[in-house]
Amino acid sequence: MTEIEVRSAAASAEGTHLVASGWRGTSAIGREAEVERILRCVDVRDGRPQALLLLGEAGTGKSRLLRVAEEWAGERRTRVLSAQGWGAEEPQAFSSLHQLLLPVLGEVDALPEHQRVALRTAFGPAPETGPPEGSALRAAVLALLDRVARAGPVLLAVDDLQECDRDSADVLFFVRRRLTDQAVAMLFTARGEAPPAGIPADLPVLSLGPLSLAASARLLDAQPGAPTGRFRLDLLRQAQGNPLAVVELSRATRGGTGPAPTGAELRQTSRIQQMCSARLGALPEATQRALLYAATALREEELTTVMDALGAQDLTVWVPAEEADLITIADGRVTFRNPLMRTAAYHRHAAKLRQRAHRDLAAAPGQTPAHRAWHLAAAAIGPDEAVAAALEEAATPAQRAEDCFGSAKVLEQAARFSARDDDRARRLAKALSAASDFGDPDWVRDLYAQFTQVNTDPELRCVAACAMSAALSLLSFQQEAFDLLMDVWRRTPPRSATTSFALAGIALGISRQSGLPGHRLQLPRLLDHATRAARAERERCAGEHGAREQCVREQCAREGGFFHELAGPGVLASLEAAVSVGIDPAAHAGSALRVLTAPRSEPLDGEGRQARLLATAWVAYNADESDLCAENYRQASALRGAPGTLGPRAWTLAAQVDTLVSIGRWSEAEAVIEEGRSDAAVHRLPRVDMDLEALHVTLRALRGDSVPEIPFTGSHWRSVSLDENRSTHARMLRACGLTAMVLGDADRAFRHLRALFGEDGSPLDPFLSPRCVSELAAAAQRIGRQREAARILRDVRERQGARPTTRMTLLMHHAAALVDEDGDPEHHFRLALVNAEADKWPLERARARLHYAIWLRRRRRPLEARAQLTAVVEVAARLDAPHLAASARGELRAAGVADAPASPDRLAELTAQQQQIARLAANGLSNREIGERLFLSPRTVGSHLYNVYPKLGISSRHQLRDLLSDG
Repeated sequence: MTEIEVRSAAASAEGTHLVASGWRGTSAIGREAEVERILRCVDVRDGRPQALLLLGEAGTGKSRLLRVAEEWAGERRTRVLSAQGWGAEEPQAFSSLHQLLLPVLGEVDALPEHQRVALRTAFGPAPETGPPEGSALRAAVLALLDRVARAGPVLLAVDDLQECDRDSADVLFFVRRRLTDQAVAMLFTARGEAPPAGIPADLPVLSLGPLSLAASARLLDAQPGAPTGRFRLDLLRQAQGNPLAVVELSRATRGGTGPAPTGAELRQTSRIQQMCSARLGALPEATQRALLYAATALREEELTTVMDALGAQDLTVWVPAEEADLITIADGRVTFRNPLMRTAAYHRHAAKLRQRAHRDLAAAPGQTPAHRAWHLAAAAIGPDEAVAAALEEAATPAQRAEDCFGSAKVLEQAARFSARDDDRARRLAKALSAASDFGDPDWVRDLYAQFTQVNTDPELRCVAACAMSAALSLLSFQQEAFDLLMDVWRRTPPRSATTSFALAGIALGISRQSGLPGHRLQLPRLLDHATRAARAERERCAGEHGAREQCVREQCAREGGFFHELAGPGVLASLEAAVSVGIDPAAHAGSALRVLTAPRSEPLDGEGRQARLLATAWVAYNADESDLCAENYRQASALRGAPGTLGPRAWTLAAQVDTLVSIGRWSEAEAVIEEGRSDAAVHRLPRVDMDLEALHVTLRALRGDSVPEIPFTGSHWRSVSLDENRSTHARMLRACGLTAMVLGDADRAFRHLRALFGEDGSPLDPFLSPRCVSELAAAAQRIGRQREAARILRDVRERQGARPTTRMTLLMHHAAALVDEDGDPEHHFRLALVNAEADKWPLERARARLHYAIWLRRRRRPLEARAQLTAVVEVAARLDAPHLAASARGELRAAGVADAPASPDRLAELTAQQQQIARLAANGLSNREIGERLFLSPRTVGSHLYNVYPKLGISSRHQLRDLLSDG
């Protein structure tokens, strides 16, 4: 019921600035900031004229953003006059100006005679008249627009300015300079990286660069029938952030889920060919052939390799393509300026010529083995064991560690060219391993479907089940993931220790995310089997020096190389410690930490080191050793490999952010959230994105940011079952509860936080729910529900056992001070604050101090209250938590402390932008006026001021004016 209330409230209050501004469809994806800037330019209802030039390469969305601005303006009864440059036509004088003003030429009759003549002569000169006199025409256009603007705001929108006639542009730029108080906005677009010749230097420019990978992914997912798996990943890399390329390539691969084409993997449609044929067809034949070889080459290949394959001696062959702005040659590489042009340059040639290009590139001197194998595969027809073997050999463990994505692609191709089923199964198992390390569950699912059709090896089945279960869990299907893992384990238990521990570790991750008791009950059996397998392996490998290493090599061969760096005793011990803590944290956390933090004799690199770091971080997280946890997660993140690789990190992001938030490293937590949500969008990880969204809302609530609605209304939250993702559900409920507290709705806050526990007091999530007990107590005290919260507290105490962690001890004392009517509140407050280790969790300690100070003040002990409140203000300033600071200052005033004026020297604590905003606000400007000057939204300005006040020791705008006003 709580979840429904949350979503209903969010849906009723939903509305961002863009939505309120009339934004529709998917056009804003990746361009939200640009749209804000454009709409500020178009909004001239205050009578101040503005102008803006949108600049970008073909396909970056200039024309679409222009259409959006026109729609937005039209909805606000702004008169929209538009023109389109046409480069294919011979430019005629004033043709673009005529197109622009045609809808309002009926107003010409109201102008003076000489201005009417100038306009009519320019747009349709009689045979006896000559060209219009320049100054007269400019004055006439200015007068016409001034007259139209009296009836309401006007938007002049000119697309492809570089293709407009020069005379029209000169008149428009003259009019722009002469406009003073008319409500006229001018919006231009132009292609290229620099403004066209003749553009005034003072014309504001907004450059549209490539979309980020995450924005491209969101745009792709919004297309009908968007591809999944490797099709999707290849498309995103091929599109290179070009929005038009994302849309057109999606159209070309609509519904694609299977193996992608070999070779250059450039997909094409007749639309792409039509868009590019004219420019490519105008090039010399030799240049077209050179572009074929450039399009065929992998992006990592150097220009010299392409030149050797082409048989060219110098760069002359590329000159026509450079002059046509189709390519750039720099840093020893040839790059297409538009990814669609690369696609068209490849597919305009016959298949035989494309095959020849691949063979020539494979034979080029200095070609790497991996690239040679890839080009041979692209040129091959049907199964070819030699090609398959070359591809498999190219995907070495070292290459996989450096580039999981490329390694998985190569291995998938090797499987496709395999003639025998056992070879295909082995190579698919390796591809599953690499794709799982890369972190894309859709790709893993595609590979697993192929694997199950050909595999007969039980050990490989366990390896593949690990990858598939992990993928299902990341996709939020916890029950299906756990059932698959247990089904394979029961039918064919893994023989090797590494596979056994990997399987147990994945089962632990699924169990922790699902929160289902039935899953936790299975973990001891899995750990026991893995421990026995490790013992048997040690006995089997005992003997001659080096026998252990030989056993590991044989094991890796059996498993397809899936766990080749996890076989060392130190790593296995780490995995065993992590799983044991997941089964019973209270019993095993201390001994596990001793094992994991003890000095190691064997060096660890790559996956082995990352596994050890993540295991240590996991155990420290459960033991509330937050500093150790954060440091190990930081080191593990540095080992993530090539950009875009997630691997095990996808399972740990939420815990990492949770830890950073708890120890007050909020800026770092925000950075991890932003990066993690970007990766989640690229890899289509709904559950990961949901966890990070909930943590982001939590962090905003802890800061005290104004959150008018709870934003859990996206498609993920409607499609994912929270019943089997209790960890995510718990994070959402806490975020809702804290947000309600910020909004002053303690009743709603209590309902959300109370839902973290069942009717019998059992926690929704065994780890997360108990750590919200003091927040539940605070909400309960506000609405008189102390007895209910005290009952929950008693259950939490029982479940924590005789030796709870220091953090839980402090939280329970804080909660008891608020709701335990049979206890001594001051005794509990002091126990919550006396331990010096409480400084590890600064916000939690500051809250306890605040509540203690309130208790002291109400018992007429203001001096003691002031000491506690002063410490709270200092912590709030350090954490940048203005809501907490405001609460503490309010209590200070109630305790008899007047607001102390801040010193101007405190400005040094502000950033340059905060100083600028503070001074403008002190001079009386509204948030909207400040935003217009600094190109910020009013909401962003308000957020900055909210952070400025506690740094200056003030609490209101008039105090800021008294402190900083220039007047």
